[in-house]
Amino acid sequence: MTVAAPLTIEITGAASVSGLWQRPDRATACLVLAHGAGAGMTHRAMAAIADGLDARGIATLRYQFPYMEHGSKRPDQPATAHGAVRAAVAEAARRAPDLPLFAGGRSFGGRMTTQAQALAALPAVRGLVLFAFPLHPARKPSDERAAHLAGVTLPMLFLQGTRDALATTDLLRPAIARLGPRATLHLVADADHDFHVPSRSGRRDVDVLAEILDAAARWMTAR
Repeated sequence: MTVAAPLTIEITGAASVSGLWQRPDRATACLVLAHGAGAGMTHRAMAAIADGLDARGIATLRYQFPYMEHGSKRPDQPATAHGAVRAAVAEAARRAPDLPLFAGGRSFGGRMTTQAQALAALPAVRGLVLFAFPLHPARKPSDERAAHLAGVTLPMLFLQGTRDALATTDLLRPAIARLGPRATLHLVADADHDFHVPSRSGRRDVDVLAEILDAAARWMTAR
């Protein structure tokens, strides 16, 4: 397993943030990976994604949003978060100009990445990989958060659990279907927002993680 190397990412007009660069031998692609709202880039779930992709030949650049960098629990305003997304993408492109570049992340991080791309194209990015896209707040079903996706012209991969309280499948399926062939939905039976599955499912969380990482790696390699 490749050891993640720490780095600093400079954000235009804002303070710098920390990042972690992980490139395996014979890498075939690179994913800029943003964290969710409640946990930063070093959280075990983020590390598990990065390590799992490393084993599948995918380099990753994890990074902190400014609020997480400074120990705040309140997520950044969208414009600030978008600036971090763009800075991280630029850093990954600089470090791996030879690799096909993708961007995305878990939950909040994925949503901020799609918003940034919808507003102005992320240079060199070929597609977006979204782990547990948060379609709506818990217990407040709505598809309003999907409205901006119509402005994303890149291919998108949505990796979602069927028990995700932040993306009910009856709203998620039609929202993604409206995006046409540029959007791919990979549903994981019985998984929640954290890709946890109950023991009655007959599967383990590690099995679910392997499924979604296999799907993500195949999708990126195909592009």
